[in-house]
Amino acid sequence: MERVLSLAAEGAFTALGFFWKAVWAFVLGYFISAMIRVFVPKKRLVEKLGRATPKSIALSTAFGAASSSCSFAALAAARSLVVKGAHFIVAVAFMFASTNLVIELGVLIVIFLGWPFLLAELLGGVLLIAISAAIIHLTYPTSLLDAARERAAEGAGAEEEDFDWRERIRSREGWQMVGHHFVMDWQMVYKEIVIGFTVAGFVATLVPKTWWATVFMTDVDAPGWLVAVENALVAPFVAAATFIGSMGNIPLATVLSTQGVMFAGIMAFIYADLVVPPLVSVNAKYYGWRAALYIAAVMYVSMVATSLLLSGGYHLVGWVPDSGKAVEDVVRFAFDYTFWLNVAFAVVAAGLVHLHRRHQRAHGAMEHDMDGDGPLKTASAGIAVVLLVGGLVLRAVETL
Repeated sequence: MERVLSLAAEGAFTALGFFWKAVWAFVLGYFISAMIRVFVPKKRLVEKLGRATPKSIALSTAFGAASSSCSFAALAAARSLVVKGAHFIVAVAFMFASTNLVIELGVLIVIFLGWPFLLAELLGGVLLIAISAAIIHLTYPTSLLDAARERAAEGAGAEEEDFDWRERIRSREGWQMVGHHFVMDWQMVYKEIVIGFTVAGFVATLVPKTWWATVFMTDVDAPGWLVAVENALVAPFVAAATFIGSMGNIPLATVLSTQGVMFAGIMAFIYADLVVPPLVSVNAKYYGWRAALYIAAVMYVSMVATSLLLSGGYHLVGWVPDSGKAVEDVVRFAFDYTFWLNVAFAVVAAGLVHLHRRHQRAHGAMEHDMDGDGPLKTASAGIAVVLLVGGLVLRAVETL
């Protein structure tokens, strides 16, 4: 029993260490994301996404990279594009970009995994979009997706009004909107961040290396290419089993990397946030189950193919990293640059919260319902908080 309590304490401490290392990156990323969303007009861009041309796909990719990294928000925004007439290839490109090419995710990858993985994430984001576009173009089920578009239009909201970005960026109201979007983004993702970081901390502590070796064939005497293929095929299912979104799965990807999972498997795991069951369920609500499963299948094939192509390319030029950073190094608490960055960005966050409150006083408090943010997710976040608090109490008792 004493051993179990000790492991629980270590899991909670590791999870909080993961979050401590990343909190300044979250603030920076969502601050930049909020500014882009408030000051970059999107209405005219949306009007150019009706056909699946290289230009429209590139515009959608840029649009996605400038959007919120919340996976559920990405699906909601993609539905809005579809309702407004965007091609499904363009909508899928947007979903991949908004969950793989956003600033805050890139910063987290550098912190937890290093620059080679960031480069792979950026190159992979482009490959994901190109491969998914080719698959949809070759298999396009016209009647299925036409019906999905009609279903998505049911209950869709009004379009955003156009605006002069120069006037908005100079206005007090514009910056209050930045604070408002910053807080709204946090409200959308904090539960999956809490769940994701808690899962990563406890997995790093409790799951034995032999289990990962069995799942990912790390101790099997087999050709490297075969293990890479197996890792790329299996990793998305492991990600789906965690139910974690894009921002929450980076710490767990670090754990997998330190357990010997191959580069192709790590990248497939990172890409797989869009095929976790809650997100497939949200797409089913928007488009119907047949269309949702079609989109998920396209994404899965794209993720596996992209991971293997990247792995092959990295091996060819000798860039494959042995592993990510050690968990012990990532979760270290010290008066280093992380401490001072966290202090500085805590001040930035406080200022943005103040702007959000000013916006609420001027416009009234608004409730935002988030698809996928149901009782199960809320309960899971609550359990995660209890585990973290309980683990910290145990850790404190151990040190006395």
